[in-house]
Formats: sequence, C-alpha cells, structure tokens
Amino acid sequence: MQKVIIRDRRKIPPFNEPARDLRILNKPLWLLQRDVLGPYCDLEIEVDSIQQLHDNRQEMLVYRDNLYFDRHLIEAFLSKAIASRQACRIAFSPDDKAIITHALPLQEGIHREGDVYVADLWYLPRGYEENARPLVVDTEPRELGYYHIPTYMAASRGDLVFQVPTRPFLSIENWVHVFMANSPFGVFAIGNRVEKSLDRWDVKLRILLRALIERKQLLSCSYMVKVGKNTHIDPTAIVQGPTIIGDNVDIGAGCMISNCIIGNNVNIMHGAQLLLSVVGDGSFLPFRGSLFMSTLMENAMVAQNSTLQYCVIGRNTFIGANVTFTDFNLLSQPLRTMHGDSLHQVGLPILGGCIGHNCRIGAGLVFYPGRIVESDTVLVRSDSRSVITKNVSYEESDHHHLRRGQHPRQYPR
Repeated sequence: MQKVIIRDRRKIPPFNEPARDLRILNKPLWLLQRDVLGPYCDLEIEVDSIQQLHDNRQEMLVYRDNLYFDRHLIEAFLSKAIASRQACRIAFSPDDKAIITHALPLQEGIHREGDVYVADLWYLPRGYEENARPLVVDTEPRELGYYHIPTYMAASRGDLVFQVPTRPFLSIENWVHVFMANSPFGVFAIGNRVEKSLDRWDVKLRILLRALIERKQLLSCSYMVKVGKNTHIDPTAIVQGPTIIGDNVDIGAGCMISNCIIGNNVNIMHGAQLLLSVVGDGSFLPFRGSLFMSTLMENAMVAQNSTLQYCVIGRNTFIGANVTFTDFNLLSQPLRTMHGDSLHQVGLPILGGCIGHNCRIGAGLVFYPGRIVESDTVLVRSDSRSVITKNVSYEESDHHHLRRGQHPRQYPR
C-alpha cells in the first residue's frame, strides 16, 4: 500500500514549527506516524493537497501530517476500510465524547459533515476518488478523574475528568493539542488500555507471577515498568507502571514516578515527582522538581522546586528554580489561550502554560494559566515583574535589553 502524506506547513505557536516536527510521546510526530503505519505501507510520497492524486490509481492511505493517531486507531480504521473495498474517510460520531470534548476546540481539521465529524485520513483502494464514504471509528472513551478540588472553588463540582480514549485521534493545530496528545491522549490512554486489560485473568496472572518472582509490588514489576539498558534506579525510588524508561537514565533517591514515558540519557535527581508526564531525551530534573501531566521535549531542564502542571516545554529550554505554572483560574472564568490572532476558550477547566524552544526562564517567576512564551526568549525576574500575566513574544525577550546593559523590560499587567 502506498502512503501519501499531505504536508501541513502551518507553524504552531510558540514553537514556530509545523506540527510534524514537534515531539509526541518522545518522538517527532512524523516519526511516530511512520512507525504506526510501517506494517501497512511500503512506499511514501508527499503532496500539498489530495487533488494532486488525480492520476494515481494505486491502493493508498492518505493523511495530513499534523494528525496524531496510534496503532489501535489505525487497526480499527483499516480493518473496516479494507474489508469494505470502498474508498473511506475516517469519521467520528457526534456522541464520541473524547472527540467532542477534547479534540474539537482550537482546530478546524476535524469538522462536521452531515451526521458525523470527518478528518483528513483516507483509505483509497483504487486510487483517488472524490467522494469517499465516511467510516465511523469509535475512540472508545472512558471518563477518568484526574483532579479533585473543593466544591466552593469551581462551578463544576467534585472530580474533574478527562474523556480518555482507547483509540486516540487529534488534529494538532495548537500547543494545547500537543499537551493533549502527550498526556490525556498519550500516557493516560496507555494507562487506560492497561487497566482495561486487567479484566482478563491471564493478564492478572502474568503480572502476579512477575511481581512474586521479582519481589516487587504489582505496579512496579517488569510487566508494568519497562526499563532500558544501562539505567540506574535508586532502591528508595518508587516507579509505578505503566511506565517506559529509556537507556542511560539515572533516577535518584526518593523519586516518585507513575504512568510516564522517560527518554534516553535523562537525569532525574533526588525527590522529584512525575505523574502522567513525558520527559524527552537528554532532559535534566534536579532535586524536588515536579511534573504533573506535563511534557518536556528533548534536552530540557527544570530546576529545583519548580512545579509544572498541564504544561508543555520546548527543546533546549531551561526553567529556573521555584518557577510555578498556575493551572486554575481563581476568577472562575473560562480559560483562554492564543489561537490564530485572537484568544479562544480551551475547553478545559484547568491548564498550565507553554514555553517554546531554546528559552531561558529565570527563577521565581509565576505564570498565569494558558500563557505562552515564544521560542528563543529570555525572561528574568525583577521587582517590577514576578508574574507573567500575558503572552510573551520574542521581541519582548529580556536578552535584547540585557545586551545593552538595561534593566529587564516591565510587562503591562
């Protein structure tokens, strides 16, 4: 089968890169797509639009390169499409809570056509056809709680929840989608599938035997925690699965890690806490750093006592000590972030911030929810500015002023 990639050249703020080059589950999106589609496709071409395929009469799988999907969704789509022997386009039911709740905000790639939502993923058995029929795929969402706050602090009471899919699908057009693909639709979805597999007695027995042989707790045995080569984990650290740890990783004393993906050559020092997060290759977390549902791209560093919740940090970026990303709007107003040229509601009650590539964030800063900092920016804390209340562009970077011997610029509040 031929694989046809439709290039989406739109750049995602604040990274200033197309979605295909951003890291999802510690891989560039284009590489993640290639690995998922490898068993099905042997040839590959790139086009700018599907209309360029008019003269192509081969069996094809066509998709836009800003889409995030995993092998479970592709298996469900292709098994039905190939069996039908018809040209098919992926579609989702209006009752699919994962798509309606989390995939639709801040994007245009998944849109309504008739009674379903369609996206730019096609199976064409006899080459290009203009009117491919919608093929509905169920993402099999499951409501999972992730946060609990006192009822007097929020309009929605009790547990705050995600609609976590078993078969995730997103059109990545905003940094919020990078967060969704890595945490709720990424490591959280992996945990969801593992939890569903525990309904089978053979899986339970396999985990129990591994735990007994290794003399570990059930969630910490090698069935649940995959560890790479030349990796050192201190005996006092607690690592619970499903977690994947790469090669040449050092995890210090007293660390707590649960349901994470940790890349190669990562150093996590004493007392760090990581939950439902992705840590890219070559990253460094000094002592007492905390990540909750956050993503670090490759070669990032988060200094001691910093707290990141629902955040995305670009590659080669430094976050100084005691930096806090707030995630809950105390004013009980809908959270908004920049999309296109204006602010839009994100559709989430809680959200952190996003820092681009090659940034330097000084110690002690506090970020309001949903704020972004453009790539190559330097921010230094001063008496006049300790709270970041608005988005920060490269033109507002402090390094422009520091090079001239001036004080860091004060941002309006």
